[in-house]
Amino acid sequence: MRMNVTDEDLALAAAGGDADAFEALLSRNYDRLFGLCFRLTGNRAEAEDLTQDICAALPSKLAGFRGEARVTTWLYRVALNAAVDRRRKASRYARAMEGWGDWEIGRQSAIAEEQQDAAWLHAAMSHLSDILRDTLVLVLEGLSHAEAADILGVPEGTVGWRVAEARKRLRELKEKEEAQ
Repeated sequence: MRMNVTDEDLALAAAGGDADAFEALLSRNYDRLFGLCFRLTGNRAEAEDLTQDICAALPSKLAGFRGEARVTTWLYRVALNAAVDRRRKASRYARAMEGWGDWEIGRQSAIAEEQQDAAWLHAAMSHLSDILRDTLVLVLEGLSHAEAADILGVPEGTVGWRVAEARKRLRELKEKEEAQ
């Protein structure tokens, strides 16, 4: 493959069944995709699982790629949708497992230990609502407010408000921790 082939060219070729194009596309974007998944989940193991699930589903999802947006923007939308779906399933599972006593306490303890091992920002972001965290992650990934708005399906001004609100809440959390 030529070196000046764009991600969009690779995606369109991969959508047409070109396995080499698919491999090249994944090679170029895997680390970025994993980074986004890590920021969305705050947990390395979950991020690895989510990234693998996305990669496994990507060949069929590429059929919906029309080249109207940048591949990275489209991939972020796919990843965000997958993360939201995973949270929804985890929430249903947690509700179904209520009352399992020691298992639930052990699970919560393991989650707390994993969060302590993460950087402060990742732990602090877990205190944000899903909507604020998802929006902030997209902006921290380098997307413009317009691109994030497109992915989230909201007006650009809403993205600006969400980012400001997330930063305010993170700042308040930091101040509270420092006061203790």
